[in-house]
Amino acid sequence: MIYPLVEDLAAEGIPVAVSCRVLGFSKQAFYRWKTNPVSRRDLEQAYLINAAVDVHADDPAFGYRFIADELADRGLPASRNRVARLCKTQRIWSVFAKKKGLTRRAGPPVHDDLVARRFTAARPNQLWLTDITEHPTAEGKLYLCAVKDVHSGRIVGYSMDHRMKASLAVAALRHAVTLRRPTGTVVHSDRGSQFRSRKFVHALHSNGLTGSMGRVGACADNAAMESFFALLQRNVLDRRRWATRQDLRLAIITWIERTYHRRRRQDRLGRLTPLEFETLHQTAHAA
Repeated sequence: MIYPLVEDLAAEGIPVAVSCRVLGFSKQAFYRWKTNPVSRRDLEQAYLINAAVDVHADDPAFGYRFIADELADRGLPASRNRVARLCKTQRIWSVFAKKKGLTRRAGPPVHDDLVARRFTAARPNQLWLTDITEHPTAEGKLYLCAVKDVHSGRIVGYSMDHRMKASLAVAALRHAVTLRRPTGTVVHSDRGSQFRSRKFVHALHSNGLTGSMGRVGACADNAAMESFFALLQRNVLDRRRWATRQDLRLAIITWIERTYHRRRRQDRLGRLTPLEFETLHQTAHAA
């Protein structure tokens, strides 16, 4: 909106007619605007739309409900119905939304496929895999994002939350980085919106990591990560009905840290556990 500039110039002594002529519109248009300027609600609506676009760009999984929550956290409270109307007019949809007549496909990759289904690594922190799974409880779903080191099979980072947001994947990655302090590690994922988000891509780059993405709809492109989730499903998730997210969270952590890392021997590791294999590798490398 350029009309307010005419008012500012007029306050500095420049005639309205001159400003309008230089800026390319008539005096009549300026005075029509002045009698009916932008309303406070229109201005608030513009701020809400801009903020909603930013929230959705950070995490394309967000629909209007999550966007409304994020707007409130940013000091822009608005009802869910209002946010829903704004999202509809601006065509801001969650990538998981199922709209009549609207076909949704996984988004384009933000990284090349550097793995090509070769799930092997000659050393620790050469190749990590990451993915997200979910499981219901009486309170609602609990989402788990895990990061796996292909060399030993160890889960080097994980995070859980009641929402499947980009921050879930970022938290798991930061956990892994804090534990391992890697350099030049390739981090392979599917094309889920969490892994394509600006937050996750920024976390990769800021920690010196290299992203990699598989093809759309090709589950074999992350089969090694899926095998871990299948074990978790059989050994923890499907063993009972979970009353609370906290109960399930503690069960997952206990199984990963006590059973999977320290007791579950793997054929590909020479019947060693992931921690035994890493300890043996570190000892041999030191020698």
